[in-house]
Amino acid sequence: MHLDVLDLRNFYYRTQLGRVAQRAIRDQVVKLWPVQAGQTVAGFGFAVPLLRPYLTEARRVIGLMPGPQGVMPWPAGLENVSVLCEEEHWPISTGFIDRLVLMHGLETSEHPSEVLQEAHRVLGPGGKAMFIVPNRSGLWSRRDGTPFGFGRPYSMSQLETQLKRHGFTPERTCAALFSPPAQGRFWLRTADYWEGFGRRFGPWLAGGVLMVEASKQVYAPTRGGLGAVVRRPLRVLEGVGKGVPEPAMTQGD
Repeated sequence: MHLDVLDLRNFYYRTQLGRVAQRAIRDQVVKLWPVQAGQTVAGFGFAVPLLRPYLTEARRVIGLMPGPQGVMPWPAGLENVSVLCEEEHWPISTGFIDRLVLMHGLETSEHPSEVLQEAHRVLGPGGKAMFIVPNRSGLWSRRDGTPFGFGRPYSMSQLETQLKRHGFTPERTCAALFSPPAQGRFWLRTADYWEGFGRRFGPWLAGGVLMVEASKQVYAPTRGGLGAVVRRPLRVLEGVGKGVPEPAMTQGD
């Protein structure tokens, strides 16, 4: 079940903990995907807090928000790029997207297979998708006070298995939100320290979210058509032009 867009907006833009979470995840996304000119960047779910760095250089930025969640205008003070859409039908042409981010869109969906099918469809040749989900081993998925405490949390193997089943090839993995989901002043002030510590010693400290970069599998077309027919010629004309064999001699001849 999707969270309401107003609850997501209030968390990320009106609470200190939400701003800490936004910065920690966005820094990891930009580290993996440096801003490049001319790309088409899209986000599904509530991924718009991660897309702001791409507004100035990208050819186009699109924020896809599912109907059960609702939509809000974004970014503030600029021309709106948010679109309300169905989970199973995104208003984007096939192969149109260069970079796609999914956050609060997969784990809360009642149709995750359809979401992944649409993500696969809209991704263009050489495109990349970033899947961001709550870590089932992390502290953030155990607290209802943040958006990461809702929906189905994943382990890394569960997420990668699901992506492979839908035509994606996982390429790079990482985590974020190593600071605890606490509103205390100490934890908020030291959040950057815990993020840096967690990135260096990730295997011993579980991050609140898992991040998987994946590419779209493109299979070579099977051979067929006229070329295959030519390589398998009919054999009805075999023997034409060869001498006719002499009949066998019998004893009466």
